[in-house]
Amino acid sequence: MQVRRLDITGAFEFAPKSFPDHRGLFVAPFQGTAFAEATGHPLTVAQTNHSVSARGVLRGVHFSDTPPGQAKYVYCPQGALLDVIVDVRVGSPTFGRWEAIRLDSTEYRAVYLAEGLGHAFIAQTDNTVMSYLCSTEYNPSAEHGINPLDPDLALPWADELDGEPVLSEKDRTAPSLAEATEQGLLPDYHACLAHYETLRTAARS
Repeated sequence: MQVRRLDITGAFEFAPKSFPDHRGLFVAPFQGTAFAEATGHPLTVAQTNHSVSARGVLRGVHFSDTPPGQAKYVYCPQGALLDVIVDVRVGSPTFGRWEAIRLDSTEYRAVYLAEGLGHAFIAQTDNTVMSYLCSTEYNPSAEHGINPLDPDLALPWADELDGEPVLSEKDRTAPSLAEATEQGLLPDYHACLAHYETLRTAARS
């Protein structure tokens, strides 16, 4: 398993080795030891999610109140998608920046985003499947979103589309990053860092 620390604190890319043969293929997209070595703590899995999207479906930008927040380890077992991590933590040196990584069922790369980071993706093929390992269960009162078409964020959807993306009404009417900042919806960077250190301290004890 190859691991790459992304420029946004708390975000990582994992590239597992696959083993094809005459029967098909075997791959382990999540490996606990590699994960813990990269992040300094194990991944607690409280819920797994599974989404299926048609080409052009855009989901996000989603994030949760932190702490406790909801960290996500995501990969694409079928199809292909462009995965985007957005730093929505107020006070972060990379606030408002994003990183995009292609996830697909050819290389089975995975992305981990720590609590407090925003997440979005757009499906590049029909019947694209996204699998999520989540650190906490879904809590609707703690879930928030940023409009993925916010021009100030300038997320890289245009190169993935022939026309308009397909969004839920909730995502389409979500506030911009500036509006969410004014409304006090966004996680605090230093509170997130303290939460990450709590996880690492618990792993060492």
